[in-house]
Amino acid sequence: MFPVPEVEGKRRFHDFSLENDLMHAIADQGFEYCSPIQAQSLPHALQGKDVVGKAQTGTGKTAAFLTAIIDDLLKHALTEERYAGEARALIIAPTRELVMQIADDAKGLCKHTDLQIHTLVGGMDYNKQQNRLHNTLVDILVATPGRLLDFCRNKDVYLDQLEVMVIDEADRMLDMGFIPQVRQIVRQTPQRGERQTLFFSATFTDEVHRLVEQWTENPVTIVIEPESVATDTVKQHIYLASTEEKYTLLYNLIQDAEVESMIVFANRRDECRKLQDQLRRHGIKVGLLSGEIAQNKRVSTLNAFKDGSLKVLVATDVAGRGIHIDGISHVVNFTLPEEPEDYVHRIGRTGRAGKKGTSISFACEDDAFRLMPLQELLGHDLKCEQPPQDLLLATPPMAPPEKSEHRNHGSRRGPGAGRGRGRGQRRS
Repeated sequence: MFPVPEVEGKRRFHDFSLENDLMHAIADQGFEYCSPIQAQSLPHALQGKDVVGKAQTGTGKTAAFLTAIIDDLLKHALTEERYAGEARALIIAPTRELVMQIADDAKGLCKHTDLQIHTLVGGMDYNKQQNRLHNTLVDILVATPGRLLDFCRNKDVYLDQLEVMVIDEADRMLDMGFIPQVRQIVRQTPQRGERQTLFFSATFTDEVHRLVEQWTENPVTIVIEPESVATDTVKQHIYLASTEEKYTLLYNLIQDAEVESMIVFANRRDECRKLQDQLRRHGIKVGLLSGEIAQNKRVSTLNAFKDGSLKVLVATDVAGRGIHIDGISHVVNFTLPEEPEDYVHRIGRTGRAGKKGTSISFACEDDAFRLMPLQELLGHDLKCEQPPQDLLLATPPMAPPEKSEHRNHGSRRGPGAGRGRGRGQRRS
């Protein structure tokens, strides 16, 4: 019912003895041939071996580790009575957006099974997540490190029966200071060798290598080098501008008829808040994504951006890493990123699904020192140019700021959350 012809040099999902319910979902999604990370990692992951993968975002690694997990859980169904909160597979990711994206992908691949997927992220109602854990068994748990630790400390989640653990975007978790929390989590899982570990990172520093040595056993290492560090479908501009000129450039860019939708990246939360406020006062439909925004607000903002209700999204790197939306016409680097790899992730938000995209970066005196390491990563010089004069036209007057603006940045769990049921209460 889902024929896929053999093609020399390509591996089909048909070529692995995947469970039929999983193959049904793969067929529904139209997946035929494996991406390089899938073709190279699946033969080993499906055998239960530890796998270490070096791969950029957008290479298909999420589908690779989800396919391995789901097939394993289906092939080794548990018949004995299980406890509430006892996870069979765990996926740790650094950001809320990435957790939600992985969970959505997992739900798509599990649609013809009875496997249960749970997400644990900060900024969402603790009691609601807690109640679902008590009432529904946990097959696949996708979580950010901090929120997962909260649930482990409160005896709402147990990791000692874990069969598969995935650590995704390890380099990003290092950058964000999450590794001490991840260490605490790993200590609660079965010892390496008694669990399967799938470890993914876009870059491999000495610290990442040390984590691999500590958390995996005889892993198979897969390295997928990007075909192009910066995608060929993105036209890149670097405009030389003073700090004072940056907002004027941004405002005039947004007025361009070619701009259908735009993500603006800045390095700091306060800078993003200021940009959102200025653009809103100029009558532009704009949303904000940063780590301080409550999760329900972030979800509604992303949905509004996807459906075109918002034309512009202002984001930090932390919030922007998990954005996968086709059709974004422009990306603007209001400030050049501190880490060169983040430039690649930022501009990769446009030029997706075969479409052309445009990336425009503003380089002032403070940004100049970031250009050299960026050019080293890209392997070529970046031409810096003076911005067109029409982008420097004076902006119209802004509306006055609101007299009182209340920002709800979300809260951690309240004192009434409680510790929930003890482990002795079973779910059959």
